[in-house]
Amino acid sequence: MKNWSPITGNKKGSKMKVDFQTSKKVRIEMLPLIDIVFLLLVFFIYAMVSMAVHRGLPILLPTSSSANIDKSLVLSVSIQSDGTIYVDKEQIDLNDLAAVLKRKTGSGKDPGVLLFAERSLSYQSLFRVLDQIRMADIHRISLQADVEQ
Repeated sequence: MKNWSPITGNKKGSKMKVDFQTSKKVRIEMLPLIDIVFLLLVFFIYAMVSMAVHRGLPILLPTSSSANIDKSLVLSVSIQSDGTIYVDKEQIDLNDLAAVLKRKTGSGKDPGVLLFAERSLSYQSLFRVLDQIRMADIHRISLQADVEQ
């Protein structure tokens, strides 16, 4: 056993054979890539769904414990405390409101209105605007409110 080496386990003087495997090709694994693409897709879908629907002006809304937004409505009508009326950020006179709403809804199938009125607005002013909306043959009216906390 004089020719045996404790380090290599081979006989002294014999050459150690090293096997280089050069036949493997580089591969791009698809499963992690698909996972990442799926996560990005979910993130962007969630970001788009959670965006606000309100296209009107920023006003101080009343609060409600059961407030939710109907996203299928098409027009936004905002009423400020001084009685100024806006339809999708365009200032409108009260007497022209019904005509403007009819023109904007066109022949739309069952159009609706998101109505944003400041909490300090008088009850009578709100009903004047509601009458004009009904005169435009719009019966789906959603009064908007902030959620109580």
